[in-house]
Amino acid sequence: MKHPREIIISPLITEKTSLQRETTNSYSFKVSINANKIEIKSAIEKIFEVSVVRVNTIRQLGKVKRMGKYVGKRADWKKAIVTLKPGNKIPDFEV
Repeated sequence: MKHPREIIISPLITEKTSLQRETTNSYSFKVSINANKIEIKSAIEKIFEVSVVRVNTIRQLGKVKRMGKYVGKRADWKKAIVTLKPGNKIPDFEV
């Protein structure tokens, strides 16, 4: 079993995720590409000590970038949208 900090890479803080946090109590995280929903749920519950209702995951493909005649690609990554029980909050996100 992986350590929870290996599964959760970083939080995603954008205007859209801030709106989701206020309306649906959902938080977005960048997670390990090999992590599944069960691992993500247990990692969030261990790190932040909250109750998770639902986990949705999205595989984001890296963009193809060019610099003149050279072509490269950004890394693929995975995003997790975690919905918490009503009344639970992650205090690190609150401003």
